[in-house]
Amino acid sequence: MEWRDAEDRACAYLRSRGYLIVARNWRWRGGEVDIIAKDGETIVFVEVKARTGTRFGLPAEAVDRRKRGKLLAAARAFLGRDAGKVPIRFDIVSVLGRDISHLRGAFGEGD
Repeated sequence: MEWRDAEDRACAYLRSRGYLIVARNWRWRGGEVDIIAKDGETIVFVEVKARTGTRFGLPAEAVDRRKRGKLLAAARAFLGRDAGKVPIRFDIVSVLGRDISHLRGAFGEGD
């Protein structure tokens, strides 16, 4: 499965649950966020991980401390002056073959 296919499926999944997709593949000097969405008033930073099998672990396990740190920094960069003023959340959407799982609030600013 190509990463773009996984992100397309993740966006469709999130939309089907009422999320508004704000941005895809948002880049800044420190990295990239796969999907930025709104869930009600909450800005959700979504990391999409895909695998064809579990030989190298579950997709969500690939979001390690370093990746979480990059996502936290990206959230601050995206929000700019609004950082700390709007509710945010960090989710992981895992695509494993045909299955999609969604881990809401996968980590927070203290992780």
